[in-house]
Amino acid sequence: MDMFCYQCEQTAKGQGCTIQGVCGKPPEVAALQDLLTYALKGLAVVAAEAGKQGTVDREVGRFASRALFSTLTNVDFDPQRFPPMITKAVELREELKAKLPGVAFPQDAANFQPGESLEVMVEQAKDYPLAPAEGERADIIALQHTTLFGLRGLAAYADHAAILGQEDDAVYAYIYEALAAMVNDELDLNGWVGMTLKCGEVNLKAMELLDAGNTGTYGHPEPTAVPLGHKAGKAILVSGHDLMDLELLLEQSKDKGIYVYTHGEMLPTHAYPKLKAYEHFYGHYGTAWQNQGKEFPEFPGAILMTTNCIQKPKGDTTEKIFTTGLVGWPGVPHIAGQGRDKDFSPVIDKALELPGFPSDEDKGSVLCGFGRNAVMGVADKVIEAVKGGAIKHFFLVAGCDGAKPGRNYYTEFVEKTPADTVVLTLACGKFRFFDKQLGDIGGIPRLLDVGQCNDAYSAIQIAVALAGAFGVGVNDLPLSMVLSWYEQKACAILLTLLHLGIKDIRLGPSLPAFITPNVLQVLVDNFNIMPITTPDEDLKAILGEAA
Repeated sequence: MDMFCYQCEQTAKGQGCTIQGVCGKPPEVAALQDLLTYALKGLAVVAAEAGKQGTVDREVGRFASRALFSTLTNVDFDPQRFPPMITKAVELREELKAKLPGVAFPQDAANFQPGESLEVMVEQAKDYPLAPAEGERADIIALQHTTLFGLRGLAAYADHAAILGQEDDAVYAYIYEALAAMVNDELDLNGWVGMTLKCGEVNLKAMELLDAGNTGTYGHPEPTAVPLGHKAGKAILVSGHDLMDLELLLEQSKDKGIYVYTHGEMLPTHAYPKLKAYEHFYGHYGTAWQNQGKEFPEFPGAILMTTNCIQKPKGDTTEKIFTTGLVGWPGVPHIAGQGRDKDFSPVIDKALELPGFPSDEDKGSVLCGFGRNAVMGVADKVIEAVKGGAIKHFFLVAGCDGAKPGRNYYTEFVEKTPADTVVLTLACGKFRFFDKQLGDIGGIPRLLDVGQCNDAYSAIQIAVALAGAFGVGVNDLPLSMVLSWYEQKACAILLTLLHLGIKDIRLGPSLPAFITPNVLQVLVDNFNIMPITTPDEDLKAILGEAA
């Protein structure tokens, strides 16, 4: 069975995965994700019209977000979980139609009926492939796919925010608008440029909602030293991004003689006051998502995967790993429920059954918790250091990590930044250099971990606040962005930066396969976006320009 997928940075040969996803996604799952996307487009056509007539159903918005999120890279590899979502999309579509008597929906997607079995749905998906176009429509299709992949990232942030009680109907309305536009085919090239940039605008709102949910529920992150070693005793490892899942696990596992550790992008959760108040929430284990194959088999306790970033379990990992939320892998036990309606007893019982760590180990610590509240709390010192010449430049070195060669660029870049510069970082790309000892400038650490990729809003607010303090635009700050991308949340964040008019972004390790030369030229002409070269060349260019 053939497939085509080119939504991530590591796609085969930089063109597209056609046999099996580099991520491990089989053709069957790729087909079901394409069919779910098609069903969502049909739902969007009806939901967009319903919105115009004053009928708004948040259940539809929440479902659309969760369904889109499930198609994001490294989230759900279990084919059995997609048919119910495809069927649900059609059920919601028909329920909305019933509220719009007399309205005709001639679009095929708005009348699509799924088969009754997984096998039939896989066969149906052959009629709705997500593939690049050639010829005169290539640029429009490229923008549609850029928007779609941005939507998948936006949907992830919207889902995280909704779990914490933060929603905005305008976010859902844009999801419908964009998906419906892919079916109605009324926009020309300029119209799609606008729709793509609007994805960045709405994603900013979604990230703002998520920030409000995180900080409103758990407090603003505080600078915190996180141990990289471990304590003797039973252990649970939590990976992914979801703060509520972590909170529930901490609450349910307290006083049971178990230490809870973070992995990957859960590292910044140690900085939230409400979470770090749990005495058994100890330290961080391992590095980024792509190293699970080595790190998870060596962990002597239970493992819980939240949100995205799961890989095929290796070694004895299948005997101790669990998923929850939208994450799925065939054969891996799943903790069902939504929001606070989850019982993590199976994870806790498995941790008690496994040996845990036999002794304490001290491997030093890393600092995290430099969100916008913490950084702006010392803004006067930062501004004084800049005006006095102690800080010459800021670098935002952020984004996704991955296994593809070339990402050591980011390690070398940070190591070679001059001693009078500050590096801000966020997302899992920081694991290329998160434990580097860069020192400080007048008590201000040279390496400031702003948080998860989910905390990109915080980094944006820091840049905006600094620009305001100096009375200049963000593009006039002594600030350079050197970004790494892997999956669709990075696409959404990049679109947000472009919406804000941020220029001179350096992007790598490679440029997206779904961008055509013409679309790339638009980005170059309007935003001077550029690929990374070498650390030495890029630093010389940046600091030479700054001088």
